[in-house]
Amino acid sequence: MSRIASTFAQLKAQGRKALIPFITAGDPHPSMAVPLMHALVAGGADVIELGVPFSDPMADGPVIQRASERALAQGVSLRQVFDFVMEFRNTNNSTPVVLMGYANPIEAMGVEHFADVAKSAGVDGVLVVDYPPEEAQALVKLLDARALDTIFLLSPTTRDARLKQVGKLGRGYLYYVSLKGVTGAGNIDTVEVAQRVNHIKKFTSLPVGVGFGIRDAASAKRVAQVADAVVIGSRLVQEIIDAGSDAPTRVQALLAGIRSAMDDADARINA
Repeated sequence: MSRIASTFAQLKAQGRKALIPFITAGDPHPSMAVPLMHALVAGGADVIELGVPFSDPMADGPVIQRASERALAQGVSLRQVFDFVMEFRNTNNSTPVVLMGYANPIEAMGVEHFADVAKSAGVDGVLVVDYPPEEAQALVKLLDARALDTIFLLSPTTRDARLKQVGKLGRGYLYYVSLKGVTGAGNIDTVEVAQRVNHIKKFTSLPVGVGFGIRDAASAKRVAQVADAVVIGSRLVQEIIDAGSDAPTRVQALLAGIRSAMDDADARINA
């Protein structure tokens, strides 16, 4: 069983939902990448989504776009992101790490070589925004051979035909984008999310995480009541920038508050 599957199984047995924070690797400085990953775990992260900096992050709003720009300006590459994961694994061999990014850096490295390096670095899953299921079969095959999970995005406009494809190809968990837009945009409609998550579950046995539009403990708590996981990114990235050198401490505290609210929601559901 993969680290991702094991994590979700343990949480399910405990009656809890997964907290999946996203940060951009190497922002605000490469030296803070690994300390921030450890701070996320200390704050209650169950899975870490580590963003690979890219020059044209089409699905990301201004906050994460600027994070990619800052990391790229400091020379952070896909290979260095692997180095961050390897360093993290020196002292944490249990928290799953998912690389989230775009196809271009992977294609430039070579998909098979990327899969090999990801496995050796200690990566658990890969989410490629611009690899739709129709074009991802080769990637899934390569990652499956290395026991790595391919994670797919779903949106409010995803049709049933594609849900069936993703249900077959997806591994680890599915990431439901709750808004029609980019990261950090809009306010989340929990009733609509609940309806959509229930519909998605007709096509898969995988856990369904929800992201985009989750800004604080209150919104995370609401989403935790209707989904298997809560994904939060833009708010954390903004906190990192606002905090400066104090970012690990501030991020840990912010995430701990979100984790506490989610656990309170889980306790109410299981009462």
